[in-house]
Amino acid sequence: MSCLDALNPTSLDTLCAALCYAIDIEPPKHAAAPNEDLVRFVDESFGGKKCDRLFMYNPDAVAQWLFEKYEYLFQEVMDRSQLQLPLRSPMPPVTPVCFGTMYTGAQPEVHGIQKYTKPVITIDTFFDALLRAGKRVVIQAVGSTCSMSKIFLERNMDYRIYENLDDLNAETMRMIAEDQYDVIICYNGNYDFRMHKFGPESTRSLAEIRCNTRYYALFHNLINHYWKGHNTLMGFAMDHGCHNSNFYHKEKLYLGDHGDETPEDMNILHFYSAIPGENC
Repeated sequence: MSCLDALNPTSLDTLCAALCYAIDIEPPKHAAAPNEDLVRFVDESFGGKKCDRLFMYNPDAVAQWLFEKYEYLFQEVMDRSQLQLPLRSPMPPVTPVCFGTMYTGAQPEVHGIQKYTKPVITIDTFFDALLRAGKRVVIQAVGSTCSMSKIFLERNMDYRIYENLDDLNAETMRMIAEDQYDVIICYNGNYDFRMHKFGPESTRSLAEIRCNTRYYALFHNLINHYWKGHNTLMGFAMDHGCHNSNFYHKEKLYLGDHGDETPEDMNILHFYSAIPGENC
C-alpha cells in the first residue's frame, strides 16, 4: 500500500519519550507514551543497555512519498539504518509546529505553536529533560530565522547558528571528532527551501535530498570512528512532508508547499541507526 493511501497511524508525538528512553532520562512532563517500535529497537540493539550518545539529523520537508518514489536517493541512509519508522506529523504540518511536537512529545495545542509562528516554547521539552540529567546538548542550524534556531531558546545549552551549510557540516564533523556533546541536533532546511521555490521533484530539490543523505552517511562514518567508546543512536528524522502547489507570494511564483491535512504533507518516514560501542 502506498503512503498516499491513508495517514500513518502513529503520531510524531511518540518520538520524544522514546528518545528519552534511549538515552536513559525521564521524558518531559507533557510527552505522549514512547514509540514502542523505537523502544524495542533500542533494547535489541544495545542488549538491554541504553545509549549515551544521540545524534539527530533533521532534514526539513522530506516526505515519505519522496522516499517511495526516489528510493535510490536514500540508499546511503538505508545502508546505515536498521529501523524505518513511519510517523504522522501534527496538524498543521509546518516546521515550528512539527518540531515543537517532535521535541516536547506534545500536540500543538499543548506546546503552544498551532500555526507558522516561532515563539519560544515554554512547556517542558526534550532539552529541559536532558539538562536536568546533566547532558551536554547543542542545537545546530543555518540562519537565525529558521524554526530550530528560535523555538527552543532560553535554555542553558549551546546553540550554533551558521551562515551556510558548509560551516554547519564542517563544525558538525569537528564536534564529532572532539566528542564534546552527549546530544547533537543538526537541522538542515535546504530541501524545504528548494522545494518551495522549484517544486518537490525538481532537479534542484532532489539534489538537496541527496546532499542530506550523503552528509548523514558521512556523520555516521565519523561517529563509527570517533565514538567507539559509546553506545550511539542516530536518527534521520524529518518534520513533515510536502506537495506540488503553484502559488504566488510577494509577486513570486512558488511550486511547492505543505500545511494540508493530507498524506503527502503529514506522512513521514524516519530512519534510525544503532551503533553499539566497544566494551559498552
